[in-house]
Amino acid sequence: MRKFSGKTLLVATHNAGKLEEFRQIMTPLGITVTSAAEHDLPEPVETEDNFIGNARIKAHAAAKATGLPALADDSGLEVAALDGAPGVYTADWAETPNGRDFAMAMEKTHAKLIAAGAAQPWRARFCCTLVLAWPDGHDEVFEGYANGQLVWPRRGQDGHGYDPMFQPAGETRTFAEMSADEKNTLSHRGAAITALLQGCFT
Repeated sequence: MRKFSGKTLLVATHNAGKLEEFRQIMTPLGITVTSAAEHDLPEPVETEDNFIGNARIKAHAAAKATGLPALADDSGLEVAALDGAPGVYTADWAETPNGRDFAMAMEKTHAKLIAAGAAQPWRARFCCTLVLAWPDGHDEVFEGYANGQLVWPRRGQDGHGYDPMFQPAGETRTFAEMSADEKNTLSHRGAAITALLQGCFT
């Protein structure tokens, strides 16, 4: 396992919320976080059919372009009764001409479950893969999962994406009914970040 030894980490994202999340984590470690947007990097085409492959594309493209270690993630929802769909296409299911509409995506997912005659509980898991890549081509991979089930109708006003439809194992509330801190202790991204910090930053 290679340890991170630099002072600047590039997070390969154009998502301001995700960038701020990593800044809050890395700043106490004395690490400056910069973003793909701040380096005017284009978003590479994600051509793989798995989370690790797509995260690697983003991390290595950013590291090669800037000469900095780069961190990228790929995440999504896998529904057992839909053979793991939407998976790497989770965000694509929400795409509209006017941007992403996750309410529509959740309705689509529910409709597919009904059409498939899937028996409840509808088992599902959120997946998050983090890839930390160095300019010399080396990388380290960390994965996190949140197991649970899908509920309908969706519940909660907070959160984002499929959060109002996802009830983590052992809970009676959806992610969207929890505070951010509560969700982070259970989330796929929280698990992946914990593994990353233990593997490369301690």
